[in-house]
Amino acid sequence: MEQAVSKEEIRQLVLEARREGKRVALVPTMGALHEGHLSLVRAAQARADLVVVSIFVNPTQFGPSEDFEAYPRDLARDLALLSAEGVDAAFTPGTEAMYAPDAQVTVDPGPLGDVWEGASRPGHFRGVCTIVAKLFALVAPDLAFFGEKDYQQLVIVKRMVADLDFPVKVVGCPIVREYDGLAMSSRNAYLSAEERAAATVLYRALREAETLVCGGETSVEYVEQAMRDTVEAEPLASLDYAALIDPHTLVRAAGAGGARAIIAARVGATRLIDNMAMPSA
Repeated sequence: MEQAVSKEEIRQLVLEARREGKRVALVPTMGALHEGHLSLVRAAQARADLVVVSIFVNPTQFGPSEDFEAYPRDLARDLALLSAEGVDAAFTPGTEAMYAPDAQVTVDPGPLGDVWEGASRPGHFRGVCTIVAKLFALVAPDLAFFGEKDYQQLVIVKRMVADLDFPVKVVGCPIVREYDGLAMSSRNAYLSAEERAAATVLYRALREAETLVCGGETSVEYVEQAMRDTVEAEPLASLDYAALIDPHTLVRAAGAGGARAIIAARVGATRLIDNMAMPSA
């Protein structure tokens, strides 16, 4: 596996692959890799000749009171995992390589970035769109793979690609879960044993919504209340939002069938998100 640290190195690596007629895929990550990330790698390997995995903890998507400094980092472990998976190249730039000291231009995600996670984390999706646009410019991938766990992010990146005419196909991949349903996340490492057990409440709330919709419930309000009740029954959890949304526009769904259930909550000091597609009516 090759490792590129600078913009020049990754551009040259991709240029050489292009000269050989290779199809290029990008898997953007912030490191602290787990099975969810590796599932994206495998999906990319099935559809491309050269797979580039970026590892960059992007400071512009963290708010002033968020966990940028504490975010888990273990580059040696990450590189070993990627090498074992047969990844072709890892792009591991530092902050100074990705952002000039006087950088001013950012990418506005538009109204999609103002709701749900965007409302709870102002500026988050501006940071996401800016770094993803920069990675697309540097790697120029044919395909880019994102997990559905960050569902709003996936929708926004797809919209950015469509609106700004990036020549890349964005591929969403299914959520990978632990044995008890907890969505895999790098932030799970923050949880104590007691909090880890309590964190399954997000998945349990989503399953409650799914059960209701499967049983014929059509009321968005009823299903959302059931999700809230499930979380509020867990003493260690503090709910941010639980909602049924249109899977394309992210606005509150008109009906429960075919909606996307989304949820965010703090378990202890750790903020977790999850989501699930609801069955069609």
